Amino acid sequence: MTTDLPSTVPVESRELVSSIFEAVDGVAKKFPRTLFLERARAGGHARELWDALVEAGLLAVGIPESNGGAGGGLVATTAVMEALARVGTPPLLYSLTTFSRESIRRYGSAEQVAAHVVPTMTGERKFCFGVTEPDAGTNSFAIRTSARRDGDCYRISGQKVFISGADEADHILLLARVAPSGERLTRTSGFGLFVVDLSLPGVALRKLDIEWHAPENQYEVFFDDVEVPADALVGEHGRGFDYLLSSLNSERVVIAAWALGLGHYALQKAVDYAKVRAPFGKPIGANQAVQHPLALAAAEMEAARTMMYAAAAAFDAGVDAGAQANMAKLLGSRAALAAVDAAIQTHGGSAFVYETDVVNLWPMIRVLQIAPINNESVLSYLAERELGLPRS
Repeated sequence: MTTDLPSTVPVESRELVSSIFEAVDGVAKKFPRTLFLERARAGGHARELWDALVEAGLLAVGIPESNGGAGGGLVATTAVMEALARVGTPPLLYSLTTFSRESIRRYGSAEQVAAHVVPTMTGERKFCFGVTEPDAGTNSFAIRTSARRDGDCYRISGQKVFISGADEADHILLLARVAPSGERLTRTSGFGLFVVDLSLPGVALRKLDIEWHAPENQYEVFFDDVEVPADALVGEHGRGFDYLLSSLNSERVVIAAWALGLGHYALQKAVDYAKVRAPFGKPIGANQAVQHPLALAAAEMEAARTMMYAAAAAFDAGVDAGAQANMAKLLGSRAALAAVDAAIQTHGGSAFVYETDVVNLWPMIRVLQIAPINNESVLSYLAERELGLPRS
C-alpha cells in the first residue's frame, strides 16, 4: 500500500502531485472522515470541505496556467481525488465540476471559459453532469431530452436521472438532442452540449432516495420548455456528443482515483485491525486466510493505480486515451471492491457496526461497478476497440 508515485506519473508532474497530497493532509484536518459521515447521516452537505479545497487552491489544479490555474492537467486532478479518497472524503461535486469544465475549456468560446471555467477555480461555479435518462440508461443515442432552436435561444424539454449534486450545483452540463425527431443521430451530428443555469424557470428537481453514506444527493431533473440563450451551446450545433467524450475519458480516470483512494482507506483499516485483533492469542493477521485477500487487493490496486496515471498522462499528452481511461475505471473499481470485501471479512461482525466505518464504504464502491458507466459496457468497448471483436 505504497504512497510512492507510480512511474506513469510524468517527471514534470511529480513535484506538483506530491504537494497535492500534502495539501490534502491539511484539508483532512478541517473536514475529517468523521464529519463526512456525520453530514451523510444527517442528509447535509460538505460545504466546509468545498471551502477547504478552495482555500488550499485545489480547485485551480488541472486548469492551465494561461487561464490562471495551477496547471498539472488530468494527472494533477486525479491526484487530488485520490488523495481525498484515501482519507475517506471524496467530494463528488469536485469530480463533477472538473470533468464538466473540461469540455467547456476544450471546445467552448473564450467567453464561455471566462464565464464558466475560471469561476470554478474559486469555487464560485459548481457543475453537475446531465446525460443519463430513465429510458436510455447508458445509451446516449436513445436520449429524448431535446433542445429546439427558437430565434436567439434554445428551448429545452426532457428529463435526466441520477444527477448527483443537482441541489448544490448552480449549472448543469447537459447533453440534449438538437436533431429533429426521427433523424438519425451520430457521434458528430444531432447532439448539443449546453451549459444550463439550474435556477432558470422550468427546471425542477426531485430527490431520489439513495443511501450511500455520502453528504451528496441524487436527483431527477426535469426541463419544461426551459429557455436558454444561444451562447449556452458549447461549440458547434450538433457536435455535442463528440465533445462529451473528452469529459467522459477524464471522468473515467477521476472515478478510478475515487475508487482506489477509498479502497486504500478500507485496506489500511483492515491491516491495522489484523495487527491487533488476537482472539486466540496471536494477531489474526498472522493467518494466511486473512493475509492473502489483503495482499491480493493491495497488488491489484497498485496495478490499477499505475494504469490510472498512465491514462491521465496520455489524456494530457493529447492522444486518444479512451482504452486506457476505460481500463483504469474497470480495474480501479474492481480492485477497490475486492479491498472493501477483504476489509469486511477481516473485521468480521464488527464490520457491520456503523462506527467501525467499514461496511459504510461498500455502497459507494459497489455503485462504481455500475456508474458512471457499468463495467460490462467497458468490457464491450475494450473487446471491440482493442481486440477487434464484432460490435456487441
